[in-house]
Amino acid sequence: MTHLLRSLQIFVCVLGLISFVYFCRHTMKQKNFQFRIMFNAMDATSSRPGNQNITSELYNNTKPMNSYEVNPSYILRHGNGIIFLESGNRTQPPALVLCALESAARVYPERPIAFFINGLSDVNTKYDEENIRRKFPTLSLFPNVYIFPLKLEEVFKDTPLQSWFQKVNPKKERFWVHVSSDGCRLALIWKYGGIYMDSDFISIKPIPYINFLAAAAASHLSSNGIFGLFAHHNFAWDAMEDFVKNYKGAVWAHQGPKLFSRVLEKYCVIPKRKRTEDFMCGNISFLNPQRFYPIAFPQWKKYYQVWERLPTFNKSYGLHLWNTMNKGQMTMIVGTKTLVERLYQQHCPTTYEALRINQNVPL
Repeated sequence: MTHLLRSLQIFVCVLGLISFVYFCRHTMKQKNFQFRIMFNAMDATSSRPGNQNITSELYNNTKPMNSYEVNPSYILRHGNGIIFLESGNRTQPPALVLCALESAARVYPERPIAFFINGLSDVNTKYDEENIRRKFPTLSLFPNVYIFPLKLEEVFKDTPLQSWFQKVNPKKERFWVHVSSDGCRLALIWKYGGIYMDSDFISIKPIPYINFLAAAAASHLSSNGIFGLFAHHNFAWDAMEDFVKNYKGAVWAHQGPKLFSRVLEKYCVIPKRKRTEDFMCGNISFLNPQRFYPIAFPQWKKYYQVWERLPTFNKSYGLHLWNTMNKGQMTMIVGTKTLVERLYQQHCPTTYEALRINQNVPL
């Protein structure tokens, strides 16, 4: 009898253990299934070309699909975003802009790429973002690219530019698209930090600086086409104050490169001689022209020519294609073997392939 009772106890224990294991496996399977749903909802595809190793940081910031926030404050909260702007009326960016965004997404896979477009509808949820993404198929493969509407009133709020914006009449401004863009980039970098790039820059390797400005062709003058600062950096605030105090919107570049150069001179003495090295100006690295402008603006057409020997651009982090100078609207043409075609093939192959197979990508 004792032996039978002991056998029965063993049987009950084994049965309980089997039930426990089954319960655990079933629970884990459900959790894994829920995780896969959330992962797919985040559009975190593992088939992204050129980058199979998406880091976990982008996904550690996620929320459940029904409450996931898609707005600049949330996406750019870490201060490491790359910011692009379209302040005109183009809601369908041309190939060069798509190439700029793609190249940045590839060079900075762990950082959010935020593209602000004037005239877009609101983007507040993941569903809104997915609807916007469908309009940009070459960018939809990159989970770190985010597209937002550019709302000037919100951008300028709580900055020195707010009072200026409330008084200015865009219809009477000669260069409104440009001066509004000049203001937006300062306000956005002030609020969120990170890097601002004009949409005609092709990124080729990571910029190893947090706070930096870039010398243009004249090595003692600063460009405002690309720069990086941490959030609430004094330079951005000082520049916005100067923007308003010395506003001359009818003078070309007065609110842009000339503004940056004026403010930078308050931080240090900038050598007038031609420089081939970077140097510190306060806590800002002032990078030499080779970093982003190895082909100066008088020679900008060289990007659209065939080179017998391709340049290496070993000293550059990115390349500015001088789209403002391109009045004839020269474009990358597949099969011409121009320098710009080589750059597309190497740094934005998804955009290049879409052009090659004649997908609907504006030139």
